Amino acid sequence: MEHAIQCAVETIRERYSEPLTLDELAEAAMVSKFHFLRTFRRITGVTPGRFLSAIRLHEAKRLLVSTSLNVSDIGAQVGYSSTGSFTRRFSESVGCSPTQYRHTRHGTRRPADRAIGLVGHGTQPAGQGSISGVVRSPGGTDSGIYIGVFESPILERSPAARAITAHSGQFRMTGIPNGTWYVHAVAHTPLPGTTPASTPQPVLSGTTGPVTVGPGACPAVRITLRPLGWANPPILFALPVEWSAAAS
Repeated sequence: MEHAIQCAVETIRERYSEPLTLDELAEAAMVSKFHFLRTFRRITGVTPGRFLSAIRLHEAKRLLVSTSLNVSDIGAQVGYSSTGSFTRRFSESVGCSPTQYRHTRHGTRRPADRAIGLVGHGTQPAGQGSISGVVRSPGGTDSGIYIGVFESPILERSPAARAITAHSGQFRMTGIPNGTWYVHAVAHTPLPGTTPASTPQPVLSGTTGPVTVGPGACPAVRITLRPLGWANPPILFALPVEWSAAAS
């Protein structure tokens, strides 16, 4: 069944600009629509529709940085019939508008996300809690590790809390609103010393969740970073500039 879902993911990656339907994707996987939907979500963590949307927006990020196409043309090229709906969806998921994203990836600083401390002390404000844990990067990193608390299993929108740690080990984030969250971690894998500096570094990623923050619930999590695989939705959130080469 995993091979069937991989075929559907390949269809999404190849035909993301088309108005793909659930029926077409289930047909590509050669299974019933109900079984396809359930299995796709189990393997990828999201629905086919959300995976398709993530692929479209990730391609839009690439086009904004690598071409001079205007925002309207890029939106149409990745499957949006309305420039307004494309801009709105892009801004919600990436954390800045398409124009801002293009400018920040050409040397201008991106809008700051909501920064909450790595280690908190004292009494938590009412309605807020913390998440602690351990993050591991078996092969090491060149960039440090970005850890964020997000509302989605896809790394998108602005984090409720975030931290940057220089290496594998323990972390704790405070000031997190009560609710259900996903914890994402991202880093760059080191490249050989002979690799040209202009070559994008492969991205490592790890996710855990959902976890609940609330009265009496301050979860502890463990995250292991691995290369992104075929079943992983792409990273949409505009990570700080030091991660941009790998995440774009």
